[in-house]
Amino acid sequence: MKIVIVEDEIRIREGITRLLGKMSSDYEIVGEAENGEEGLQLVIEKSPELIITDIKMPLMDGLEMLQKIHESGTHVKAIVLSAYSEFEYARQAMKLGVTEYLLKPISMNDFSVAMDHVRGQIEKEQLQKPQQLGSLEKIMEGILSGSIIPDVEILQFLKNRFQVLEKMPMAAVCFYMGNDYKKNAGIISREIKMFAARKKEASHCIISLENDKIMAVIFYGFQDGKMLERWTQSQVLQNSRQLSDVGIGWTQADTIFCLTEQLNQLKKCFDWNIALGDGVVISYPKITKIQTVPCIYPVQIEHKMKLAICGNDPQKMQEAIKAFHDYFQEGKVYSPKEIKECYVRFLWSVINVSKEVGNLIHKEMQQQKLLEKIMKAKMRKELMAATQTIVSFVKIDQTGNEIRNLTVKRAVNMLQEFYTSGITLEEIADKLQITPEYLGTQFHKEMGVTFSTYLKQVRMSKAKELLIGTQLKLYEIAEKLGYSDSKYFSKVFKETFGQLPAEYRKTHR
Repeated sequence: MKIVIVEDEIRIREGITRLLGKMSSDYEIVGEAENGEEGLQLVIEKSPELIITDIKMPLMDGLEMLQKIHESGTHVKAIVLSAYSEFEYARQAMKLGVTEYLLKPISMNDFSVAMDHVRGQIEKEQLQKPQQLGSLEKIMEGILSGSIIPDVEILQFLKNRFQVLEKMPMAAVCFYMGNDYKKNAGIISREIKMFAARKKEASHCIISLENDKIMAVIFYGFQDGKMLERWTQSQVLQNSRQLSDVGIGWTQADTIFCLTEQLNQLKKCFDWNIALGDGVVISYPKITKIQTVPCIYPVQIEHKMKLAICGNDPQKMQEAIKAFHDYFQEGKVYSPKEIKECYVRFLWSVINVSKEVGNLIHKEMQQQKLLEKIMKAKMRKELMAATQTIVSFVKIDQTGNEIRNLTVKRAVNMLQEFYTSGITLEEIADKLQITPEYLGTQFHKEMGVTFSTYLKQVRMSKAKELLIGTQLKLYEIAEKLGYSDSKYFSKVFKETFGQLPAEYRKTHR
């Protein structure tokens, strides 16, 4: 690395030189100057990669020197040294592209860290030189991902090596693979190469935007953009089976500079795959003009799902989920944002009802992250996967399976079967041919609560299921729970949950 030191104090210049010698043999001091005027001349003559400069110097200070270097179009890294800690100096220095700003006296550690930062930046920039990048694919990938700015040098290289002009129409056909990117990239890339090769009238390159989970074909050198877009649509329809799990988008720009912005806007529109389904190419900006209808899913589907959860019926749960998915595929065009909001509302109700009836596995579920996944989804399969993940946390009631004491297990099973008839501890003990005292002791030891408390818990849990999942009247629910008096049932329910049954039903329906 070629370095120029600009510092009016000779002791500091010598100290910096010694420090650099200790740090690396790669650091080459190509010139030293006592003021900004000499420093400016040295930069012109020696073309260093780095200037280490003081701010306060005679004739021309460091900031003025950097300003003149900046205005000349010379690209050079700079580390500014100053005995002044005022923010204004640092602010001005950063405006001039200064890499590091260090206060005197300089510590060995701070100086070493600053030099490492500069070296890293220079090495990164060297790798991004057109000659180092080499292929058109790598250069276009860098431009479209934002890691490469197409400056004069890069544009000249693209023109000379690949006949890609700055003011040349370009189109991007993007293939979004979502979470299956790594798994399917190899398979899909073969289909994409075959797809691109069929268009003989246009040149192309294929790039990977892995962070966006996208593979893209960049077309250039074509005559008619509208004809190319129609050709793309027909090719996608012909190969819809091979590309069924892929979201496809199209955009066109007049110049290489505009293509990046167009592509960024297209990425935001990929969730239209949710609304339009497979075999459709999302064309930006056309997609922004599409007409939609309000999206409100039938409340009956949600009600069916609640009934299935309350009834511990996995088959009916899956039937309700299928009906929910199918509703958005009946031919109407809804806004993808509204569809995702419907999914959030539906699944939020699933979570809440499952919590209420004790059927949700709380500890393992990160519900906020799962619901965020839905709002970030770009394809129907992503919505369906998120739905199944949430539903997988709804457990089917299998009371008694973890009870080790056989006598207590038999008692619990009998309680579950006969609680509607107002069964007592004595009646179960009689059926098991043991004393009530022995059963009560064993029950409390195994279950952690008394028989009467457990019976009340079972009845109250069932009460919530019936209030949410049925249209039964309160006296009918009381009878089903083994309470002969509906007022007493209401009293027990309020003592347990802080709400009367009617209030609870209104809150959760």
